[in-house]
Amino acid sequence: MSGASFQFKARHKRLALALLGATLLGLAAWFVLSAFQKNLVFFFTPSQIQAGEAPLNRRFRIGGMVEVGSLQRLPDGMSYHFVVTDRAQRVSVQYKGLLPDLFKEGKGVVAQGRLLKEQGQFIAEEVLAKHDENYMPPEAAHALEQAKAAQTLQPGAQP
Repeated sequence: MSGASFQFKARHKRLALALLGATLLGLAAWFVLSAFQKNLVFFFTPSQIQAGEAPLNRRFRIGGMVEVGSLQRLPDGMSYHFVVTDRAQRVSVQYKGLLPDLFKEGKGVVAQGRLLKEQGQFIAEEVLAKHDENYMPPEAAHALEQAKAAQTLQPGAQP
């Protein structure tokens, strides 16, 4: 069989294309899931963190209230130390950067960062202040008041 070249049969070509397609699809799925995993950030309360449920040296969010009297501005002028509590447990947080305008002691906060075991401290990369849960924009409050008033004026309407 000198000089003869090997040629794929149609069945082998289809099989090779199917395997190539499956490989490319698997590779694309791996890239998507890998990117999703890197951007996935879980939320933990101080009680969950103290119970050891939070990952070490991996990004996650902590949420709770800023403990009254715990906010300290460090000597460099850009770093802060404060304590986040859920009224049951406390977690010490260190942050370098500008705090949001709504950030205050006794108010809600969500901080994103990493928990360092050796220091027992949460190092925040981002701090988000939560506004009062009772707050409502004036336009929305006015619309609700009007809807409530209209409902009470209708005969047979239940308040």
